[in-house]
Amino acid sequence: MEELNRQIEEQHTLIHQIRNEIGKVLVGQHELIEGLLIGLFTKGHILIEGVPGLAKTSAVKALAETVQADFKRIQFTPDLLPADLIGTEVYRPKTGDFVIKRGPVFHNIILADEINRAPSKVQSALLEAMQERQVTIGENTFLLDDPFLVLATQNPIEQEGTYPLPEAQVDRFMLKLLIDYPNKAEEKTIMQRIGFEKPNAVKAVLSPVQLNTIYDLINCVYMDEKLRDYIVDLVFATRKPKNYQLDVESYIQYGASPRATIYLSLAARAYAFLHGRAYVTPQDVKTIAPLVLRHRIIPTYEAEAEDVTTDQIIEGIFDSVPVP
Repeated sequence: MEELNRQIEEQHTLIHQIRNEIGKVLVGQHELIEGLLIGLFTKGHILIEGVPGLAKTSAVKALAETVQADFKRIQFTPDLLPADLIGTEVYRPKTGDFVIKRGPVFHNIILADEINRAPSKVQSALLEAMQERQVTIGENTFLLDDPFLVLATQNPIEQEGTYPLPEAQVDRFMLKLLIDYPNKAEEKTIMQRIGFEKPNAVKAVLSPVQLNTIYDLINCVYMDEKLRDYIVDLVFATRKPKNYQLDVESYIQYGASPRATIYLSLAARAYAFLHGRAYVTPQDVKTIAPLVLRHRIIPTYEAEAEDVTTDQIIEGIFDSVPVP
């Protein structure tokens, strides 16, 4: 444990540099930055939801620029095709054979901008890449480079010309981050930076090797057996709320999948790591759980009619499931 603490302290200088580089572009939005770092260090995909103008795209680009890795921004539009993402086979008349033309998904960090503007068949083209870290084109299967992250953004208020994400794809996102407007002081700082100052370039401070080192450290962070049981209880409470004396069964159509258990355990350890600890506390789990569970609980029509959100359901689960 002492050795692990020492290694975590050594990495925190690097984390501080990453935060400073992202801070050159992003003002405030501390939960967004923390969520992006958790996704980066655990190689988990992130879904970011917020109204236009909150620097969702800028935040993802800044994060990608802090890593010495290939980055590609894909603008999702209604006329996009699956081949535009993963690639296709191209026929060469001179030789009479087919060659593989790789798509933009063959990069380390993918920014899927406005992902809900593309049809379901395009969104589904990412399923294999997000889960298996591989892509199949024709009869050929290609492994994607490590790391491979999909950081997607979507707009929650404009429904015209958008398509709901398939549940299978939503479940592959480790976290769903909801971002809100900045406060008055932050807004003034944004105005000062954009209108009156020269923008600062973001520098790369993290290599893929260092990223793998951090990933291995996070996997070594200690989690007590009681906390592991607590995580399982939280996930099971979304499926069988009556077993936990919860009167929300009419609000939940489907509960969280086993991916929620896996990702909640990993994200809680990453959260502890970001705060300089080699062990996980119950508060770490409670802090990170809404980000892991909110997009995995499918509410019923009754819940939508009564304006009951998944975050409210999660709060009720926290109140009912005993904390170790």
